[in-house]
Amino acid sequence: MSFKTLTVDELAKKVVNQKDILLLDVRKEEDYQDWKVESDSFNYLNKPYFDLMDGVESIKDDIPEDKDVAVICAKGNSSKMVAEQLVDEGFDNIYSVEGGMRAWSEHLEPVKLGDLEDGGELYQFVRLGKGCLSYMIVSDGEAAIIDATRMADTYINFAEEKGAKVKYVLDTHLHADHISGGRAIADKTGATYYLPPKDAEEVQFEYTPIQDQEEITVGSSKIDVQALYSPGHTLGSTSFIVDDQYLMTGDILFIQSIGRPDLAGKADDWVGDLRETLYERYKELSNDLIVLPAHYSFKEELNEDGSVQEKLGVLFEQNDGLQVEDEQEFRKMVTENLPPQPNSHEKVRMTNMGKETPELEEKREMEIGPNRCAVK
Repeated sequence: MSFKTLTVDELAKKVVNQKDILLLDVRKEEDYQDWKVESDSFNYLNKPYFDLMDGVESIKDDIPEDKDVAVICAKGNSSKMVAEQLVDEGFDNIYSVEGGMRAWSEHLEPVKLGDLEDGGELYQFVRLGKGCLSYMIVSDGEAAIIDATRMADTYINFAEEKGAKVKYVLDTHLHADHISGGRAIADKTGATYYLPPKDAEEVQFEYTPIQDQEEITVGSSKIDVQALYSPGHTLGSTSFIVDDQYLMTGDILFIQSIGRPDLAGKADDWVGDLRETLYERYKELSNDLIVLPAHYSFKEELNEDGSVQEKLGVLFEQNDGLQVEDEQEFRKMVTENLPPQPNSHEKVRMTNMGKETPELEEKREMEIGPNRCAVK
């Protein structure tokens, strides 16, 4: 008898479907505490691999026989050894997660958000291991992708499955926590790559500037993606209003928090822009718009269908970052509640500018760790 394997796609389905399993994480305790697979339905056990090299006797009493046990490590090797030892001890419900946390970081889970006018569809790609959210509009054989991660082929293949050709790729801002897939997708498909010009002054490649109030039409069904200049997270941050139904806020507004203004070292300069966007620009919009952010930070932000979305009016009532009327109090709240900078954030920015071209393994290492785009 041998242990079984579990792909990160299968693990994602267990997260989304609220399955009851034990996740045995065999990474070092500090790595586990910093970043792990998150689910309200999972039970967890962290026991470093080095403590199990001579046997699993110390955890046998913690391993249930009536539910599946998924063993995960950093890259998928140590978990195999621990899983094999558990099987040797007589357990037959043991799985090793293929590729470990590195593969988990790269998995994208597509969720259909709804139908648009004249047969169009809108999809959200949830990067469960990193908290990144990206989007695809499909309409009449054309596709537009917003805030793509570096897993370019996932989007291209998905569009092909939907019978669509990628025509536009857009980034709401110059990302600092993950490597954008926008340029790679454009290179592979011939799509037009849009960036906010105020974030693109130092980029080393050709792009098309997206301007305030500019409209881009996807497909002949006239689904408009309207640009709304909304600085604060970065100087060029731009939101997109899709089909008069959805507000793609980038890293300005999240479901339970607001964006941080310091990833380019400009917190004191940009906090005023952040407040103006949140408390003035967004206030002028319809409360019925459904907010679709570029990230989420808390597993509670995931809805039952696996999506991350909420009406703007609800956020103005419930999001703590939108309840601070005093400007100085808001400034203090933002600048004094900044979490640690994302891993390799400056190198990620340089990569997204085209100033650095790291190899794949280095890109993976640069992105290791949780999402840290929000004010906590």
